[in-house]
Amino acid sequence: MRARDHGIVIGDGTPGPSNAITDVAGVRVGHRTLIEGSGPLVVGRGPVRTGVTVILPPGNVWEAPVFAGPHRLNGNGEMTGLEWVRESGMLTTPVALTNTHSVGVVRDALLAEVLAADPARGSEWSLPVVAETWDGMLNDLNGFHVRPEHVHDAFAAAAAGAVAEGAVGAGTGMIAHGFKGGIGTASRVRPESEGGHTVGVLVLANHGQRRRFAVNGVLVGHVLDEIPLPGAPDVPGDTTRAGAPAGAGSIIVIVATDAPLLPHQCTRLAQRAGLGVARVGGIGEHTSGDLFLCFATGNRGMTSGTIDEEAPHTFPLEMFADAYIDGLFEAVVEATEEAIVNAVIAAKTTEGRDGIVAHGLPGERLARALAEATR
Repeated sequence: MRARDHGIVIGDGTPGPSNAITDVAGVRVGHRTLIEGSGPLVVGRGPVRTGVTVILPPGNVWEAPVFAGPHRLNGNGEMTGLEWVRESGMLTTPVALTNTHSVGVVRDALLAEVLAADPARGSEWSLPVVAETWDGMLNDLNGFHVRPEHVHDAFAAAAAGAVAEGAVGAGTGMIAHGFKGGIGTASRVRPESEGGHTVGVLVLANHGQRRRFAVNGVLVGHVLDEIPLPGAPDVPGDTTRAGAPAGAGSIIVIVATDAPLLPHQCTRLAQRAGLGVARVGGIGEHTSGDLFLCFATGNRGMTSGTIDEEAPHTFPLEMFADAYIDGLFEAVVEATEEAIVNAVIAAKTTEGRDGIVAHGLPGERLARALAEATR
């Protein structure tokens, strides 16, 4: 069940058929969820509440890259490969999401998947894009349970259409606004008079305080007190990492569009994801890692321009007119807000290590709170 299934309509834009990042033609998403054990934490044994999520742009992106641009709201986090994205303006690998201490193994496994898909590349180099948020409140983070085969499984599961949300893949152990968080997605389709382009967003939501939680401009976190904050029965508290202040955490936002954007325009769309985060109550706290990436599929047929000696000297490109770009900005903001709400609604109550429980927010309860606040 998602926000719209409960009558919660965010903004006035039109979603795509799946209301997901996969509404951008050719984009696929796959998850591998890891859930094992219960009870006290034993490092290396569990309990395990983590996973991997992959976002695959259309085609062989390592051979035919897409324009891209990143943005940082607050930098207490990691997304590998961003320096080359900034320098080249191109995304040349798939994108993977996981927990903080598994970035290295996922990066290497992602590279292995790229090479396996095209063995002719041989020893050519690649700078995979892997982003993280911290799931150590529920997961045996230092047990390093994510392995290369799990990345392979996520690739094998990647598909278009509906995307599983909530406590799945990289979102398995995440917490958002004092509720169980994780993966969420949404999309918007602009009117034909503005080009009819699709904007899709996928979030890994692991951020925010309960008291700031808002939907459609309505502050509702304070009226949901009957839903306990994350914690063990004898260790309550509004925190997403031991000893950290309330709201400590991170959110990763991946934006995709089929509009023919140039790299600087991708960066501008990525920046607007922060407004969607803010609309739900995120403020980019000092200890939060809030990293965003937008890629655009409207210009294709380019090469990476690094090693290919057969590349032409020029490529024919289109540029989306800035006179209409406000519509894409609006689409990013609305889809980001809805993706975060979808992540929270879809995520079921989860008990992790040491009996710590992150409670889900039932969609019907949120709809009732919004109706009461509106009255």
